[in-house]
Amino acid sequence: MTTTESLADLIASIVPVDDASAQEARELQDRLTKPAGSLGQIESIGIQLAAIARACPPPVPERATVCVFAGDHGVTRAGVTPWPSEVTAQMVANFCAGGAAINVLARHAGAAVTVVDVGVATPIPGDAAGLVRRNVAPGTANLAVEAAMTIEQARAAIAVGADVAREAILAGAMLLATGDMGIGNTTPSAALLAALTGTSPGEVTGRGTGIDDATWRRKVEVITGALARLAPEATPLAVLAEVGGLEIAALAGLVLGAASARVPVVIDGVIAVAAATVAAAMAPAVTGYLIGGHRSSEPGATVGLAHLGVTPLLDLGLRLGEGSGAALAIPLVQAAARIMAEMATFESAGVSEREA
Repeated sequence: MTTTESLADLIASIVPVDDASAQEARELQDRLTKPAGSLGQIESIGIQLAAIARACPPPVPERATVCVFAGDHGVTRAGVTPWPSEVTAQMVANFCAGGAAINVLARHAGAAVTVVDVGVATPIPGDAAGLVRRNVAPGTANLAVEAAMTIEQARAAIAVGADVAREAILAGAMLLATGDMGIGNTTPSAALLAALTGTSPGEVTGRGTGIDDATWRRKVEVITGALARLAPEATPLAVLAEVGGLEIAALAGLVLGAASARVPVVIDGVIAVAAATVAAAMAPAVTGYLIGGHRSSEPGATVGLAHLGVTPLLDLGLRLGEGSGAALAIPLVQAAARIMAEMATFESAGVSEREA
């Protein structure tokens, strides 16, 4: 997918989830041996999985893959983070070695991890076993002074994400989860969320890795200036290119690719929420395929989730990224499908139902 036409084809291939299967799932939930609604969001996710699969009960998504995309950001030169860009490559090596939080949490969830270099600027140390090398550019330009990417780079990064989704699904993944790594990437994420939701930069800009007040004010100033360059009629792709990031574009592509294949995708924190917001601006039907893993402590995540109409499963005060919150939510998604597949109904168990 390297042309405008093929991106259009990908978008056109995405269809809404199936309302009839969702209704059938609601009726099944009401017949299971429990008070109606007593499993809360687990019931809602089960209904959503049925709508996605167009089957009731839905298949249990036993095989899950966390797709971690990494890219660097020229905006770090604008003083929005105290961390050096070299950390991105160092953490990618850590992912590949299996030593990061996402590796631990994915192992706990029984999920595979795919690590993709879509825009890392510095050489990745070590042998980086299993790293998928799909580098579109060595980081983005500094969005404080110019467009972060060209339209062609943004489109190419989307294609990387869509390809990774397709490859994971062909390998047997029934559930995808988003992961990210990129020093400085909360700045473009906040910029995208402000632009696409119509929210002021100050409301969606958080502390990232724990910046002080002066750095936070600088971050808001940078985002405000970058958004001023956007034309009122800018397309989602143009907004992404102007103020986004390579790994964010790839995550948007992953969401589009998963929805095209009718596979659910668990989104992580603010980076993934920004990417999903881009994908939904391009193809509104993708929202039916999104499962909110958690509510990040970054304020933009709450704004973006509300905009998407997605209720997160967990609210643990996380702000690590990497896909950590999404990985923690994977067993809950699997449980939601298993409840529908394995739990007895009042009729099959011979249990009396509540009197009307």
